[in-house]
Amino acid sequence: MPFLLLTEDDVRQVLTMEMALQAVEDGLRKLALDEAVNVPRSRAQTDHAMLHMLAASAKSLGYMGYKAYATSRKGAQFHVALYDGKTGTLLAMIQADFLGQMRTGAASGVATQYMARHEASEVGLFGTGKQARTQIQAVCQVRKVNRVQVYSLNEEHRRKFAAEMSEICRTDIVPVPRPELAAEDKDIVITATTSREPVFNGHWLAEGTHINAVGSNFLGKAEIDAVAVRRCESIVVDSKDQARIEAGDFVQALEDGSIHWADIHELGQVIVGRYTGRAHPQDVTLFKSLGIGIEDVAVAAKVYQKATAAGLGRMIEW
Repeated sequence: MPFLLLTEDDVRQVLTMEMALQAVEDGLRKLALDEAVNVPRSRAQTDHAMLHMLAASAKSLGYMGYKAYATSRKGAQFHVALYDGKTGTLLAMIQADFLGQMRTGAASGVATQYMARHEASEVGLFGTGKQARTQIQAVCQVRKVNRVQVYSLNEEHRRKFAAEMSEICRTDIVPVPRPELAAEDKDIVITATTSREPVFNGHWLAEGTHINAVGSNFLGKAEIDAVAVRRCESIVVDSKDQARIEAGDFVQALEDGSIHWADIHELGQVIVGRYTGRAHPQDVTLFKSLGIGIEDVAVAAKVYQKATAAGLGRMIEW
């Protein structure tokens, strides 16, 4: 049977943040309603490279699939394989670098929708890479953002990021020279870095702040410190099973007993109303994003449908 091959260019032609937000929310909702299965990320490595695998299925979406990506010092390569949920037929192979960036941004956007204060308008952003771009795009879709203050170690990078993303997001994005300026007095703080150590001091956070912590998905890495975690009244992840093996941000607070796994809920459970993302305006809240397979499959399904309707890609015979 032939399958559709979609390149990065094909994906960029059809995938919008609005689409990604809807797809991720639908996928997480189905996971909470036991209409989907998500397999936590597994990894295999050689001395020089690592292979990462995520898989998921959703019977009511009608699809199943996996994302695989390989990382090395030379970079990373991503693809999603999408299958028909009834027949098991391979429908598409999709290059998935941009797709992954969009689904990760969308997950934080959905969390922001359910957890940040409705009037939230001041944002602090740590990081200026590809993931940071979609993070701020998603947050600007779900909240009326007046200003973003962005910090990264490289002054040139943060200036360039601010100039480019101000135009894309149609809001005021300002580079700042010190990390505390991207954390203090903010309604929303986003961390999207490659740092192995916390990028800000949890004491800097104001009451009512919502945090989207994105960059770390290894137990040995933490973008936010234990102080920030301890201050949170509501802690939400996209998958508890995956968080147990990847959420390095929680390790210290779990070890000292400041938090317990029973205190941590899944975003899908918040979406369907089983838990609240924010009980009081003054609460500090946290979404710890790991990036899970159901998000990839849900977004890939939307991309496949749009690309098919637009006549994009090319059919490949086995």
